[in-house]
Amino acid sequence: MPYNHGSRKLARAILAGGGIILFVNTALTLSVGLAAQNSIGHYWHRITDRTFAGMYHANAFDLAMMIPYFIVLFVLAVYGLHRYWLVYDYFVYSKNVPPDPPPVTNWPRVTVQLPIFNERYVIERLVEAVSRFDYPVESLDVQVLDDSTDETCEVARACVERHAAQGMPIVYIHRANREGYKAGALENGLKAAKGEFIAIFDADFLPEPDFLRRTIPYFMNPDGGGKIGMVQTRWTYLNSDYSLLTNVETILLDGHFVVEHGARSRRGTFFNFNGTAGVWRRKAIDDAGGWEHDTLTEDTDLSYRSQLKGWKFLYLPQIECASELPVDMNGFKAQQARWAKGLMQTAKKILPKVWKSDAPWHVKAEAFFHLTANISYPLMVLLSTMLLPVMIVRFQQGWFQMLLIDLPLFLASTCSISSFYLVAQRELRPKSWQRTFLYLPFVMATGIGISVRNAQAVMEAIVGKKSEFARTPKFRIEGKQGTFAKKSYKNKAGWIPYAEVLLGVYFSFTVVYAILNENYATVPFLLLFVWGYLYTGCMSLGQTYFARLRFGVNAPEMRPATSGAPGF
Repeated sequence: MPYNHGSRKLARAILAGGGIILFVNTALTLSVGLAAQNSIGHYWHRITDRTFAGMYHANAFDLAMMIPYFIVLFVLAVYGLHRYWLVYDYFVYSKNVPPDPPPVTNWPRVTVQLPIFNERYVIERLVEAVSRFDYPVESLDVQVLDDSTDETCEVARACVERHAAQGMPIVYIHRANREGYKAGALENGLKAAKGEFIAIFDADFLPEPDFLRRTIPYFMNPDGGGKIGMVQTRWTYLNSDYSLLTNVETILLDGHFVVEHGARSRRGTFFNFNGTAGVWRRKAIDDAGGWEHDTLTEDTDLSYRSQLKGWKFLYLPQIECASELPVDMNGFKAQQARWAKGLMQTAKKILPKVWKSDAPWHVKAEAFFHLTANISYPLMVLLSTMLLPVMIVRFQQGWFQMLLIDLPLFLASTCSISSFYLVAQRELRPKSWQRTFLYLPFVMATGIGISVRNAQAVMEAIVGKKSEFARTPKFRIEGKQGTFAKKSYKNKAGWIPYAEVLLGVYFSFTVVYAILNENYATVPFLLLFVWGYLYTGCMSLGQTYFARLRFGVNAPEMRPATSGAPGF
């Protein structure tokens, strides 16, 4: 009986979704058909016709729409110009990269921390990768920091015992009290850590055997190595080509690791540890006050506190560490929301200290843009709700004003996204970067689609609402193979996908209005909103109901995810 009832719910959901999509497609098709009946000459006449020029007078409603509209557009444009500035810094300071350090003769002691929570699908893969480190075994300690509440405990403990019996210096530490989540686990592990340096890897990462031999020498360099507090490496991805979503995620993260980290590290401004695939000097952690868990991005919080204490950070893009991307929409949205909320919490906590510090002005400015960039998400939602009435008002004002004012602001706020990610792909893939043009509309649409969830997270941070860490589930999916449908660790969809679908339908009407009024230039931009909201909303609902009704695995799990992706 439960299966039949669930099947009926699924059928109703599919019919409802199909009805929405059919309605949208029909409306757009009719509008395009009407537009096709008008000649290019007629359209040009509408643009250049000055018959009623000067007759328009703004009223109270127009001002109530236009003033907030231009304020929002201006702020988004400022953050868009900042992306251009990062690209500029990336190239202007391209020579400011750390030289290769001299060989190390006396290797220091390193503690490798592996924080996990309910990671039964990937923990054995991680421990196996660490067991292949070619670092001197007498100078190595490995800690599996397990806060799990399911069978991961047995899997992890057995894995540790097996490798320990083979001579690997590894211990298993389980906490019954999960206070502080990942930050609490790392702090707890430091109590027993013997290493002068601390390497951290999340459960879904696969470091290469020479990872420590390539990173530790930078700390040991007689020429300034003693001032280095943290070394961050670049992420690569095991499942980039798994789906459209993972291709989009790859482009997003590459932009962060190539342009953002590259520009900040080359210019000498503050940048953040990404929570994994990096090495800390133990003294830098202690000097900054240790791990704290009053924000959702404990890694960025510690990074700024440490750099304010005078420690230098190095970014080494030539050293790669493979990882697994989220493959389900709800997991991806939960990850992005955590980053958005955590960075805004860190901004509230850290920026006053940054402003009071004696850091140069360009360091303070970059810290402000870095930590507050996610304010663009609530502004994007606000802009979304205003576009249709603003379009009506602007249509009455004439084309000249739109081209003179709106176009530059749109170019500043949207085209900067394209240049940002194109530069990153060209740097990483000089022979195949052109294919990124095909994905850019999906990248921009996805950024629009997740704006509702991220806007909620940012507003919660601003008003001080606390929340649990939203876990990013991993399912050991590599390449194009594997499925997550029958596996646990799903994130709940909640009410937000319904709001996303409604916004998608709303923008479909906006597209219809634009076409009927021969405002064709705005249609491609509006279609990004239609696709973005419908794609994220329908994917979230579809994956949730598919898993629940077919397999009965909708168990929400919570744990901290790493931070790193840029805001849109």
